[in-house]
Amino acid sequence: MSDPLHIGILAHSAEGATLSYRTVWHEGVRKMGAHDHPRITMSGGAMAPTLELWERDDLAALRQIFREDAERLAAAGADFFILPDNTAHIALEQPGPDFPIPCLHIAEVVAAQAEADGRRHIAVLGTNWTMEGPVYKDALARRSLERSIPAADDREIIHTAIFDELCLGDFRDETRAEFIRIIGNLQSKGCDAVALVCTEIPLLITDETSPLPILDSTRLQAKAAVAVALGERVMPIWSGGVV
Repeated sequence: MSDPLHIGILAHSAEGATLSYRTVWHEGVRKMGAHDHPRITMSGGAMAPTLELWERDDLAALRQIFREDAERLAAAGADFFILPDNTAHIALEQPGPDFPIPCLHIAEVVAAQAEADGRRHIAVLGTNWTMEGPVYKDALARRSLERSIPAADDREIIHTAIFDELCLGDFRDETRAEFIRIIGNLQSKGCDAVALVCTEIPLLITDETSPLPILDSTRLQAKAAVAVALGERVMPIWSGGVV
């Protein structure tokens, strides 16, 4: 068997990137044996300087930041990369120069899993930018899957909790209860699964606590990356821009 491909992880939010790294490592051990996994390189600066760019919707500047980190991953020898931050894919989908190595698109992985599971109506929980933006709307529509997002006040609860708590490693029972309530509301509207598409939410909500079956974007993408590295899944060809 040839050596596994080298996986690059482009970090944006710390908790999500850490969970992604840990999942790649564990999935490698599960498939390859004790103490073994594909080579992993992670690169990413602090999220703080990007927050103003998100607030003013400067997607071109954000894309350039991510492209520079992708260049670092390529220079380290990574064959492809994953970006375990769903919101960041809004910037990756903007027009611009190709990334130096291809990216395994997180929303495509989640949407493909939803389709494979026989789901038809997906609740989407993430930042306001992700819930209201095009990435999941388009990825699910490409598979003829229906999408619902929480009401505006509940979207604000989720968005605030992500940045003020989850991204800082603060996981509160009262916040979990609010997320469970929100998922229950979406279940009552006909959703048959919930996509946790902020990469920190799976650290708060699990299959045991969610009223709906979950699509864990962080772990799904990381496991798919290992499958690519081992030749079990086709090598991604998307290098930014329109999917």
